[in-house]
Amino acid sequence: MDDLFAPSDVSWTPVSPKLATVRRLNAAIMFGLLAIAGLLLFGLLMDWLYGVLALVVAAIGLAWSWVLIGRNQRSWKYAEREDELLVSHGIMFRQLVVVPYGRMQFVDVAAGPLERAFDLATVELHTATPATDAKIPGLHPDEAARLRDRLSALGQAQAWGL
Repeated sequence: MDDLFAPSDVSWTPVSPKLATVRRLNAAIMFGLLAIAGLLLFGLLMDWLYGVLALVVAAIGLAWSWVLIGRNQRSWKYAEREDELLVSHGIMFRQLVVVPYGRMQFVDVAAGPLERAFDLATVELHTATPATDAKIPGLHPDEAARLRDRLSALGQAQAWGL
């Protein structure tokens, strides 16, 4: 039986496991800064016990996000069909975005400093309707460039056929 968010007649391509590493590093930086700010703010203004409590809360938040980031990374996948691109992601709140090639206006490839350090890129698809915009994070730059070129060519060919 087909899953609403993952049709069985589709050959899905997962994203790189390095995506989880990049997102975990981002979370560690964020929670680290929050922990330092909480320690100093609560420690200096109230009592050092509250500062230590802020450190514990930040550590629990980091541990929880560590688990969720791994699960979320494993949920990202995409599939190229004859007339459309499918992008699926999410664990609790699952989402399947179907982007017809003829509706695409342009395709971006983006990579921040951490993504570049881990040899990753994100492909972003833009359509006339923002609700059908999609992104595929965690791709190798060569795969992102190949996908960008293929989607642009297919989008142009489909648009001419309208």
